[in-house]
Parts: sequence; structure tokens; C-alpha cells
Amino acid sequence: MIELFPDGFEEIERADGVELVAYTDPGGEERLWKVFGHASASDVAEGWEERWREFHRPVRVGDLWIGQPWQEPPPGAIVVVIDPGRAFGTGAHPTTRLCLEILTKLPRGSVVDVGSGSGVLAIAAAKLGFAPVLAVDVDEHAIEGTRRNAEANNVSVTVQRADALTGDLPDADIAIVNVTHEVVEAVVRQRRWPRLIASGYLIHEPAALAGYRHVERAAEGGWAADLFER
Repeated sequence: MIELFPDGFEEIERADGVELVAYTDPGGEERLWKVFGHASASDVAEGWEERWREFHRPVRVGDLWIGQPWQEPPPGAIVVVIDPGRAFGTGAHPTTRLCLEILTKLPRGSVVDVGSGSGVLAIAAAKLGFAPVLAVDVDEHAIEGTRRNAEANNVSVTVQRADALTGDLPDADIAIVNVTHEVVEAVVRQRRWPRLIASGYLIHEPAALAGYRHVERAAEGGWAADLFER
């Protein structure tokens, strides 16, 4: 399906399996028949172009509300609006929420978001009163997405390109590394941050990093986030 429809297709869970749906033309239908030997076709309902929005749900973490531009935030919330794009991170993933739960309890200071993706963690940190806030990522789409989302949220976030596995990272009071356990272990070799929030891995991963003392672990849906101090 990825080869046939690289722009995307839909997976729908059914009682007897998974239905794969492509929005296409008669030529695409013919390709499906050639590859799979069978397919069913029907006219799509009006508004199908907007159906992807149904998969995005707003998230609450304390006073923080993280949602998309077409959603209405509740009154009195600290609002973070993230436009889904090509960079990872809309706030809905458990690791994002777990990192924010830990961050909200820490003294305000400077923050560096390593592997910023869409910039949701960096923007939320700025909204919570942390400053200065820096965001780094190796991917150009992530850098573009973080800058765009920071501007849309009217917060000051310094964004720069950096490879967490090989390059030097900015100093800060707190580093947030929500990527993978491999990246976390590579980043902490620099041992430059008094506090470090690590996530992006499952609860079976060890809560230990060289040169740091483990302070707290939060978990949800099999995912974990840990707070470390030097």
C-alpha cells in the first residue's frame, strides 16, 4: 500500500481484521486489483479531505491545554496550539505528556529541548515560564515546524540544527530528551545539565544514566519518563 499510495492511505480496524482504504481514481483502483487480486470501490462522502482531523485530540496536563488550530481551548487554560505537519509531536503521545508532567513541577530556569520535532515541549516550556528556551533537532522539517509553531504561539524559542549523537548541545538548567534510549545515553555523556528529563522509551528500559542520580519516574501506557539530577 505504501508503494501504491505513497501520499497516504487509511487503516480501519474491523472485527475480522484491518481494512485498508485509499482515496484514488479509477487508475488507482486498477492498480489495487493487479496487486491484491480484489478490491471494492465506492464513492467517497463529502468532506473526506478533512477526516484526518478526527484523529487529533487535545491534551490536558495540569493547566496546559495542547491542541490543534481548529479546536477550541477551554477558558483559563495555558494554551499551546500545534499545527500537525511533517515533524513528530502533537502532544498526544504519552511520552510528551509524561515529560510535561515532570517539567511542570520543576523550578523555572533555562531549557533545551533535544530532538524538538514539532516544538511542542519547547513551546510548552516557554508558556510555563521557563526561559530562555532552546530547541535543537537534526531534521530540517523539525526545525521549520518548531519555528512556525513557536511564532504561532507567540513565544520566544531559539531553534538550531544539531546532531544529538555527535555534536555539542547548548547549556541549560534543564535538558529534555524525548527521543530514544540510545539518544538519551549519547546525550548524557556530555553531562552538562543539572537536571535532565528523559523519555521516548518503554518502562522496561532501566532508569539509570551514567553521571546522574535518578529522581523520579512517570509511566503511562507502557511508556516511561524519568527525571535525573547531577
